[in-house]
Amino acid sequence: MILSFRLFAWECYVACGEVASRKKKTMRNMKHLSSIANDVVQRCSQELETTIDELVDEFEFQWKPSGSKEGTYSKKFVEFCNSKVTSRVCENIVERIKDGSFSRLTFDMMLAWQKPDADDNESYREAVGKESEDKRIQATLSPEQDDISLFYSDMMPLLVDHEPSVGEDAFVYLGSLIPLPVDVINGRYTFETLTAPTGHQLHFPAYDMFVKEIHKCMKHLQKQAKPKGIELADDEIILHVEGTMASQRVIRHIKETSWPGRLTLTNYALYFEAAGIINYEDAIKIDLSKDSETSTKPMSTGPLGAPLFDKAIVYESSEFEDGIVIEFPEMTSSTRRDHWLMLVKEISLMHKFLRKFNVESPLQAWEIHSRTILGIIRLHAAREMLRISPPDPKKFLIFSLFEEVPKGDYVLEELAGISRKVGTTGTPCCASSILKNMNMDQLGNMLKEEGEDTCKEKVEVTDKGEMLASLENKVNQSREEGKVIEKAKATTAELEEEGISESVAVLMELMRPLQDALPWFQQVLYWERPSQTLFILAITIITVYKEWIGKAIAACLIGVVVKMAQARQKIVHKKSEDAVTVSTESDQTMTESIVSAQYGLIRLHQLMQHVNVTIMKLRSIYTSKASKHASMVMASMLVLASFFAVVPFKLFIIFGTIYCFVMTSSVGRYMSNDQSNRRMKEWWDSIPIVPVRVLNSSSK
Repeated sequence: MILSFRLFAWECYVACGEVASRKKKTMRNMKHLSSIANDVVQRCSQELETTIDELVDEFEFQWKPSGSKEGTYSKKFVEFCNSKVTSRVCENIVERIKDGSFSRLTFDMMLAWQKPDADDNESYREAVGKESEDKRIQATLSPEQDDISLFYSDMMPLLVDHEPSVGEDAFVYLGSLIPLPVDVINGRYTFETLTAPTGHQLHFPAYDMFVKEIHKCMKHLQKQAKPKGIELADDEIILHVEGTMASQRVIRHIKETSWPGRLTLTNYALYFEAAGIINYEDAIKIDLSKDSETSTKPMSTGPLGAPLFDKAIVYESSEFEDGIVIEFPEMTSSTRRDHWLMLVKEISLMHKFLRKFNVESPLQAWEIHSRTILGIIRLHAAREMLRISPPDPKKFLIFSLFEEVPKGDYVLEELAGISRKVGTTGTPCCASSILKNMNMDQLGNMLKEEGEDTCKEKVEVTDKGEMLASLENKVNQSREEGKVIEKAKATTAELEEEGISESVAVLMELMRPLQDALPWFQQVLYWERPSQTLFILAITIITVYKEWIGKAIAACLIGVVVKMAQARQKIVHKKSEDAVTVSTESDQTMTESIVSAQYGLIRLHQLMQHVNVTIMKLRSIYTSKASKHASMVMASMLVLASFFAVVPFKLFIIFGTIYCFVMTSSVGRYMSNDQSNRRMKEWWDSIPIVPVRVLNSSSK
């Protein structure tokens, strides 16, 4: 009996020791994490119904130490726990959004990823204190000094709390896990729009409101009636409806008659149902998925065909002889028309993307559809949040955004590559799975059966991380290039706003070097200076006879490079910024000039503006105002000089002639590369110009 008691006591002692050892090990593994990271890890273990020790052991078995800052143990462990729990979160995402646990958990996941180390606890307290101080300072500003929209001025106490805020990188990171509130491809643009009035910091109340608005928009779209007389496809989802009794009017113009009705947009087509006496008539379908010569553009309408109101769109296609004109009446701006135009453009560009990259797999195509649908839903949610100051639709729409931003085609190429590899896995947190879990998925049985087979495929986490890192790199390059171009375009804004008289004066001032050189050419041409005429004539004859044209061009290019280098050296030693000084004797304003000028003179004015901008850009290159572009031009000139100096010029003429004839043929049109033209346009747009200072006669 005593022996049995001693054995029992020893087993209890050993068990207690093991429990204490596990607790000690757990504390040792968790002490390097920040308080918010500790809390997230504990919640992840509860969600996964496992222990923290098991999570640590599984992570350490997979983790490969890295010397980079992004590869620290704490951050990688937080990423591991977040990725493990997201599948569980997405399975019942609707209930979690309703009870608020989705917003709380995902927001804390962003915070934990943003500040994973224990050393970050102090920085959290400093950040909270700084945000509180900023709010007190902001509250003392007068309405004239405060440029925040009316919505945010009234709602700021609800959108900002005393908790730490989320930055841009953490918001984009969430998109790589759960692409419901944000898509990783345009997450930075979305974040800029949502947080512009709050110092580019996302607070929990605003994030929670945004997620709930997304859910409301989804429920609203589910309740919309299908277009009458139309059978929607299995994977066709209604994305926007207007013209009902509860929404604003939509009118279709047919020559001189107008018909109100209901307009419905899906991820395949646009439907218009004319309003009848009792019900709507059968819908007219405008197919946006066809690979044909179609266009949708803004249009002005008015009584008797007078273009008075710029609030309509026109869809032109071979199917409709006169096109389809649809107007969105509103009192002041054309915001509704622009919104619909952007949505129609997004759907058309999505189908163009699918055709261009030959996305034939139904699941791969549906993943692209799902990302587009979620982008449109996010836009609706943001518009509900920011009713007084509606956001720019492009910031939420993938294809419309990267169709316009510099190097956006590179980003879309990267997206196509990722879609081929990741789009067939059917993971619980991909865009298509989220739509299904949100009861928005209307796939047919064929797609569901194929999805069950392809869900067995798996993509390694490291491979997916590398693909997302490559995509993020392309997006960052596009954003940086866009900032350079916007900065360069800002230098041309003042010049383009000048009146006609000022534009003429600027053009004359810029053309002055040619005006000074023209009399000399006339004197040489008309033998008013015989010695110089004979010298030029002799040099020209010898150059042509000896076939020294290439050497002469090379000498001229080298001379231009020398002059540009001298101009750059002169600018470097100048303390003041170079500017073009123009004097005008007329004080006529731009409005007075437009009123007094004829229509042809206005077109001439625009032409002069473009000429001025072109010359100013060339001047920026010459004087190295755009140092990067000047260096590229100088290097190109030196390369051309080398070619002209070595290769006979007759070969350039031969190849140039062949090239001109080939490029105008059908083979040349087939071989033409629009991408190179786009790169050249982006390069040209990124050239800044020097400021123009216009002096009136009274200011002399």
